[in-house]
Amino acid sequence: MQKIIFYTVIMLVSFVGQTFAQEKTFEEQAREIGNQIEMITKEEKKALKVEIEALDKQIIKGEITKEKAEELKLKIAQERASNIETKVAIEEEKLNQLVQDKVDGKVDFASDTLTYKFGNRLMISFEKYKKDTINNKPKEYKERRTTSQFVFALGLNNLITKGENIEKSDFRVAGSHFYEWGITYNSRILKSNNLLHAKYGFSVMYNNLRPTDNRLFVKNGNQTELQTAAVDLKESRFRNVQLVFPAHLEFDFTPKKLSNDGTKTYYRTHELFRLGLGGYGGFNLKSKQITRYELDGDKVKDKQKGDFNTSNFVYGLSGYIGYGQTSLYVKYDMNPLFKDNAVDQNNISLGLRFDFN
Repeated sequence: MQKIIFYTVIMLVSFVGQTFAQEKTFEEQAREIGNQIEMITKEEKKALKVEIEALDKQIIKGEITKEKAEELKLKIAQERASNIETKVAIEEEKLNQLVQDKVDGKVDFASDTLTYKFGNRLMISFEKYKKDTINNKPKEYKERRTTSQFVFALGLNNLITKGENIEKSDFRVAGSHFYEWGITYNSRILKSNNLLHAKYGFSVMYNNLRPTDNRLFVKNGNQTELQTAAVDLKESRFRNVQLVFPAHLEFDFTPKKLSNDGTKTYYRTHELFRLGLGGYGGFNLKSKQITRYELDGDKVKDKQKGDFNTSNFVYGLSGYIGYGQTSLYVKYDMNPLFKDNAVDQNNISLGLRFDFN
């Protein structure tokens, strides 16, 4: 029985067509769902690019102001990000159902045949799989030059103020932090060499700043300033949430490997030292300031949402170096945090990055 259960992982799934039946393996179905998720992301990014280019043309023609265009671009970016989240959730549910079908016993066994209950019940032979297993025939390796990873990063966050040393920062070093999560695709550039890879995808970044000396941000016209609070603040935190599209040139020093029978060469990633250099560009989705304090013996928590004169578009440089799936990660916003302040302040982050295959 254990051997038969193993065979179900690699069995063919027969779909009923009006004129023919097409057999697909469990792995192929799962890969199709993964490809659909990738297609959703690419289509939404392509549509976003087209819409932004259309707004840029309207600016050139004088049909719309630059400020109005930036407002519309931000709204469009939020809608596209929501579309990705909604559509990907549907595909993830399909994948969960595919796996659950295995677990729930929707595979029947009868001597040397498997019956898969997918709509109509169709019989398919797995005699070939039994024969290959008995003869210890090695599994065929299918080369893939592009793989995907789930990225999670966290660490310290701060601002570099023009003309000032970061050691004299207006923000708590340990209390100011960042988080990032996203999806990346890793494509080997050279067919027969594993060193160079193009790494690209999308991420959601959360940059948090905690001011020192009982201060908080106050919007004063087109300027955003740190001012001393009128009450004793238990917490003062300023957060920016951004949707960005990073791209890196990655150097992966994982060596090539041979198949079990020594006849084929294949390439792994994220097993030895890696170095990535590149940057990112995207949109600031929202800014929020959170304060906590006590007033007449009551605990008060305020949340203030607004643009705070922050830059709507973000872009910067980033890089990482590490071993396996773990890296030391740094990113620097080349755009100022506040677009109209007299003195530019640029966000910088340093932490750990995890690329989970």
